[in-house]
Amino acid sequence: MFVLLLILIAVLFGFGFLDPIWWVAAAVLVYGATRHGRGRGGVRSRGGSSDLGDYRDYRERRVRQERWDRRYTRQNRARWRGEDRRDREHRR
Repeated sequence: MFVLLLILIAVLFGFGFLDPIWWVAAAVLVYGATRHGRGRGGVRSRGGSSDLGDYRDYRERRVRQERWDRRYTRQNRARWRGEDRRDREHRR
């Protein structure tokens, strides 16, 4: 996607030698791309500091992973113990 954007900007800049309005279009495209990129954790973010946003994302992922681990290890623990017991009985 980034490569296509660069190609489009280069083409618009080239067309600018034919008609200067294309330079304006290229400048608007560059401005829009940089503003859009900052909203995704770059220099600016909605919640203030991007470090705080990154920490919140990290913490949310950790909480979700811990919840998943607790749920499925607890759920399967009894089944695993039962299978182990059955395996031991079959060996006798």
